[in-house]
Amino acid sequence: MTRLRPLLALALALAAAPASAQDTQRLRTDKAEVIVETVARRLDHPWSLAFLPDGRMLVTERPGRLRIVSQDGELSEPVRGLPPVAARGQGGLLDVALDPDFARNRLLYLSFAEDRGEGRAGTSVLRARLNEAGTELADSRIVFRQEPAHTGGNHFGSRLVFDRNGNLFVTVGDRFDLRDQAQNPGNHLGKIIHIRPDGGPAPDNPFLGRDGTRPEIWSIGHRNVQGAALNPATGELWTAEHGARGGDEINIPRKGRNYGWPVITYGVDYSGAKIGEGTKKAGMEQPVYYWDPSIAPSGMAFYTGDKFPAWRGSVLVGALAGKLVSRLETNGDRIAGEERMLRQLGERIRDVRQGPDGYVYLLTDSSQGRILRVRPAD
Repeated sequence: MTRLRPLLALALALAAAPASAQDTQRLRTDKAEVIVETVARRLDHPWSLAFLPDGRMLVTERPGRLRIVSQDGELSEPVRGLPPVAARGQGGLLDVALDPDFARNRLLYLSFAEDRGEGRAGTSVLRARLNEAGTELADSRIVFRQEPAHTGGNHFGSRLVFDRNGNLFVTVGDRFDLRDQAQNPGNHLGKIIHIRPDGGPAPDNPFLGRDGTRPEIWSIGHRNVQGAALNPATGELWTAEHGARGGDEINIPRKGRNYGWPVITYGVDYSGAKIGEGTKKAGMEQPVYYWDPSIAPSGMAFYTGDKFPAWRGSVLVGALAGKLVSRLETNGDRIAGEERMLRQLGERIRDVRQGPDGYVYLLTDSSQGRILRVRPAD
């Protein structure tokens, strides 16, 4: 009996351990039983994940590091040649996206909070070439800078999504203290940006040639978009946007349209005070879906793979405050239902990606962040 006590103590300790400490878990969802397994760990607030053509992963860490992660979870040394980032508050190194022709040109794009001096910062986008060894960036160039820069450390956005024509959508936040400027087309605050790969305005943008407007703008009236993905069925951009207290939104930002912030919202201020004029106003768009209370949505992806047939066509959205993955069933441009999955992990989910193998990959937002792989249990 004495010999069994250490084993019993170990079993009890494992049973009591937080979910985040377990390398592999078997969890049930409405449509599938899944295995969630740790691919890599020891990442410092990982923010974004992109798959290289050979199956390895590029991962950004908010303090300002870009790493390559092998398929068996080995972390590279940080890639050299990144610019300094303003790693304060919600700022730092944010999204990464591969050029559609990356296999030939080795170009990638990074969004980050750029220090502009005197305590000010703004969301910028860097284009650079990753060398064949994967160790260094070269030919670096800033192709977009959010104007104006602002003090404070909140609401930088920012996701990067290429459209079907090879132009780039960039989501940028309202910088929190300047929320009324989300309605002003004369600046980049609280907007969806649409640029060519070289940084010029995309040719189909709605404000081209208009006095007093920024030609890079695609849509206005956004708060803090931290999730974005292209709908594979339609080619349209879908976004996940932070509200204040309540009012997190799924939107389909269409050219030249106004998505209401801060004039209309389904949320209230953190003090409980009313924001704006209500939930609806003529000339302003309604969200496709909203959450109240907030879940703090972050990375998102449309699931198109064959590993989870019942999830096909769903939008998967990570949640920070909610510590879950929201699976949104779609019917055309509508959300037909929601399943809140993987709460048992107890993790802030920063990014969600479908891998080339058809599995789902997640980034957990912490100083000991992990890459998780979700696969069918059978």
